[in-house]
Amino acid sequence: MTGQGAGIALMCATMAILAVQDAFSRHLAGEYNVWMVMMVRYWFFAVLALAIAARRPGALARAWATPRPWLQAGRGVLMAAEICVLVTAFVLLGLAQSHAIFALCPLLVAALSGPVLGERVGLARWLAIAVGFGGVLIILTPGGGTLSVWALLPVLAAFMFAAYSVLTRLASRTDDALTSFVWTGVVGAVFMTPMGLWAWQDVAAADWGWLAGLCAIAALAQWLFIKTYEAAEASTVQPFAYLQLVFASALGVVIFDETIRANMVIGAAIVIAAGLFTLWRARRAA
Repeated sequence: MTGQGAGIALMCATMAILAVQDAFSRHLAGEYNVWMVMMVRYWFFAVLALAIAARRPGALARAWATPRPWLQAGRGVLMAAEICVLVTAFVLLGLAQSHAIFALCPLLVAALSGPVLGERVGLARWLAIAVGFGGVLIILTPGGGTLSVWALLPVLAAFMFAAYSVLTRLASRTDDALTSFVWTGVVGAVFMTPMGLWAWQDVAAADWGWLAGLCAIAALAQWLFIKTYEAAEASTVQPFAYLQLVFASALGVVIFDETIRANMVIGAAIVIAAGLFTLWRARRAA
């Protein structure tokens, strides 16, 4: 299999694993406080990141060193908070609707790349961003009905993850991927621990297996994600990231008995089309 073919296959596998991770998160957050569940996940994440960084002598100190500690700390807090918001949306809205709205994220990344990174965002991409927001409005207001306040949660999560993505690109100008990985895990664990311990609930014996599975799946997804970008360029594999919406929606219907309405399909199709257009424009410009 060629490098591009391997990268595409890895991205598809990564999106499938992430969809399963989201299903685990929805189940556990429906039974326990989301802060507690994510705290346990972040403990595992932090230990994994430190273990990877410590594989060679002196590597841990080098991975932790950064000329922009406040930027890295801000990234870590933003990512942890975004996960909690999105998982809360999974519980209140379901996987399908949450991911249909969250698909707005690449458009928000394009919008933030101009003011934060100084990249040029042309008129065509701004129009695509506006069209994408129109698709989200279709998802949020089925049949012209009243906008649900809870439906704004995945919108907020998309904004937060877009900001995290842009800040990660900004940090990459001075720090390597391992440094950002370590800071994300450790800062996230530190941020989540006080709230997670405050919200601690007794966990049923069977649910410890679910928690262990969530941690293992999250680690596998991170490993596959890294391998994806080692195998192929981002512009080649990024369009296949939208498959997470398909996989998560299927799990939502099969496992959680969710309903996919016509407005969700139409709105998500508009958002994805706008996102793919911005990716194509960015690749063409590059």
